[in-house]
Amino acid sequence: MILYNIVLGLGAFCGLPLVLPLALCSGKRRATALERLGLRGLPPTPEKSGSGRRRIWIHALSVGEVTSAVPLAMGLRNRFPDHDIFFSASTRTGFLTARRLLDGIVQALFFFPYDLPFSVSRLVRRVSPDVMVIVETDLWPNFLEQMHRRAVPVFLVNARISSRSCAGYRRLSFLTRPMFRALTKIGVPSAEDGLRWTALGVSPERIIRTGNIKFDQPIPDIPETERQRMRRALKIAPERRIVVAGSTHDGEEQVLKTAFLRLKAVYPDLCLISAPRDPDRAGRVRRIFASAGIETETLSQLENGGDKRLDVVVIDRIGLLKRLYALAEAAVVGGSLVNRGGHNPLEPAAVGVPVLFGPYMSDFREIADLLIAGGGALEIPDPMRLAEVLQALLEDRTRRADMGQAARETVLVNRGAVDRTAALITEGITA
Repeated sequence: MILYNIVLGLGAFCGLPLVLPLALCSGKRRATALERLGLRGLPPTPEKSGSGRRRIWIHALSVGEVTSAVPLAMGLRNRFPDHDIFFSASTRTGFLTARRLLDGIVQALFFFPYDLPFSVSRLVRRVSPDVMVIVETDLWPNFLEQMHRRAVPVFLVNARISSRSCAGYRRLSFLTRPMFRALTKIGVPSAEDGLRWTALGVSPERIIRTGNIKFDQPIPDIPETERQRMRRALKIAPERRIVVAGSTHDGEEQVLKTAFLRLKAVYPDLCLISAPRDPDRAGRVRRIFASAGIETETLSQLENGGDKRLDVVVIDRIGLLKRLYALAEAAVVGGSLVNRGGHNPLEPAAVGVPVLFGPYMSDFREIADLLIAGGGALEIPDPMRLAEVLQALLEDRTRRADMGQAARETVLVNRGAVDRTAALITEGITA
């Protein structure tokens, strides 16, 4: 730990002249720096809150992890009505998502600190948690050292770990082994995840297979009247067919543009809804499609009075994608056409839409394999074949319906991980 903090301090000192201008130029980093340094936006201390209740602190890194954590936060609130639930996120989009989804569920919402000794100490003293729950694998040495010193039980839940991450942890075993010793229990989605944690030196008795809490996300109820309302808001006529590409990254829109141009030659009424993972990229994404002569606007432009018949609508805000998937004939999951590990394919599956993704699904490999095995998803080994695969689906109504039903059934039969995870935490708290 001493060596880690020396290296951290030297890195901060030497890198400050380069990092500081970049941080000041980045709106997202500038907006969260003081909070993550522990200088602003701190939750109330137990004394100031006046409740005198025990505190469960749940932490989730960003949008995907926050969304996964919502049913767990609700489950823990119901199991422990005499506890206060505190919640943190690391990114601005994660924080905004948590604020939208957890209003009225948690007692306090704040940013997770940078792993600097003074920032961690300041925030941990303010929260003074009795239990710590970390969703997935946002693990930091100074933070876990603080939990260990205070004898706070730490539960790492939905602890999926890719082969690449496992290899990285093994290379830094001198640092990670002490860090992992601070974990009371680890709830893993799959047996393969459990084996990887064991290979990292975690004792098997601390590893419990709980399943993947992503399957337990609330399934939106979207009646036909609501679908028609969404179409009207997007100015997409009822007879037009829609493909939704969700959580896309830089490089994927070029693939989508090529595929869309080919498909438009066959289906002139086809419409694409493109939702970049980072809404701040929406203007750039719009220009990519517009450069090929495709009529494209962002959702904000559309709401400000655009009347053109659009071929592509670019979504420039968070929180809409889950429901927009319900409009699709087929969904393309982003982060998979370029090597970004993929994003959650359960969102389109839950609303009964056929799911397509590229070869880069390492962050969701088990889920992707379950959907493929169940008949609800297709993996496209070569992203340049996207148009070909989509055309085959658009031509076959029966196949689309069967795939959509199979995708939804895969979601339903794999639910229950939140209850098992909450039981694991309950056992640790009451032991």
